[in-house]
Amino acid sequence: MTKAVTVRLESDEYEELREAAAAERRPLSRSIATAALAQVREAQYVDDEETAETLSDEPLFRRLAAGSQQARQRKGEFVA
Repeated sequence: MTKAVTVRLESDEYEELREAAAAERRPLSRSIATAALAQVREAQYVDDEETAETLSDEPLFRRLAAGSQQARQRKGEFVA
């Protein structure tokens, strides 16, 4: 089921979005929804570079592995 959302835009913002949607031959609403979802998804997920950096940080990786093992063994304490 679709939902309606009202968005207030400055005239120049509206024109820029309208032109981008027209260039992609999409309705303005679909273009805005696609861009908003892409932004949200990008913020939620880790990219390959960040993953490689995390996995190459051996002290961090050891602490994460130890914490995971302690959690499986139900050792340690919950910190909120």
